[in-house]
Amino acid sequence: MRVMHVMAGADEGGAENIMLESVLALAEAGFAQHVVTRPGNTFRTGKFSEAGIGVDTASFNTSWPFPTRRVIAEAIAAFQPDVIEYWMGRAGQFAPAEHRARSIGWYGGYYKLSRFRNCEWHVGLTIDLLRHIREQGVSEARSGIIHTYADFQGAEPVSRASLSTPEGVPVALSLARLHEKKGLDTLLDATAQLPDLHVWIAGEGPLEAELKAHATRLGLDSRVRFLGWRNDRGALLAACDIVAFPSRYEPFGTVTVDAWAAGRPLVAADAVGPAAYVKDGVNGLLVPKNDPAALSAAIGRILYDKTLGPKLVAGGRASYEAQFTKAAFQRDSLAFYETVRAHAGPFAG
Repeated sequence: MRVMHVMAGADEGGAENIMLESVLALAEAGFAQHVVTRPGNTFRTGKFSEAGIGVDTASFNTSWPFPTRRVIAEAIAAFQPDVIEYWMGRAGQFAPAEHRARSIGWYGGYYKLSRFRNCEWHVGLTIDLLRHIREQGVSEARSGIIHTYADFQGAEPVSRASLSTPEGVPVALSLARLHEKKGLDTLLDATAQLPDLHVWIAGEGPLEAELKAHATRLGLDSRVRFLGWRNDRGALLAACDIVAFPSRYEPFGTVTVDAWAAGRPLVAADAVGPAAYVKDGVNGLLVPKNDPAALSAAIGRILYDKTLGPKLVAGGRASYEAQFTKAAFQRDSLAFYETVRAHAGPFAG
């Protein structure tokens, strides 16, 4: 199986992490792969190179699309893929019409079908994204769902001292872009109600200065650490006690799977993505969006009821094993790709 991946994306981000880890998992499964992406993230392109995956870079400038179209066309001609996957809407806009039969649009959000007009096949990351795809007119035969996965086996915990955090204190971890949608102000307000709690916020974004100022106003500077973008999620998860996921808007949120895979109790706001997968009291605690008191109470329950955390971890592990392992991702990807290849036929350059 020969698979080409096209990703515009940002230098860092959740969808960008999903793409990276998906490609690496497929490499482990023996897929021949090639990537066309932006040049900005040397960590990502370095990981591809380490795995023996060829990489071409392009600007993905929609105002002057011709150089990117040429890079993609030349990569297709040279690699001769069975399947071409376009990750997110911007990449989909560059899909050549002549390869429509073997082209897949990947939805990590509620993208318009028009962005993937030259893709015959469509993959949603979640149950609700698959609904969104089909409600735009894509048939069941040309669409499917492939869940992401997480795998943190062997991850050593980061040193708390390196993050200016005392040993023995409870730590909640939030993996999120510093954006209004992520509800991090709600987490800070909740933390102010929990005097024992320390918080790590791993991510970058436009609200960094505003969130830091809010933490200062709440008197949280000694208990909240803004870590910036991190490529060691496994180490952070291994060192924390709770995963907090307070997003106001979230089509899915890989943080859910990360917490389950790492064996950490999860508290999530009821945005549409988490609400479709988190069963309150079973594999996590689900609280209303924009409600610091409810978030504080849920975190407090885990901190002070010593039986609740292990129960949620066990439920999360069961959910993870059922749908979100690397083996499940590899199996489901191969099945979908084989359907596409059978339909498209051999590559004819």
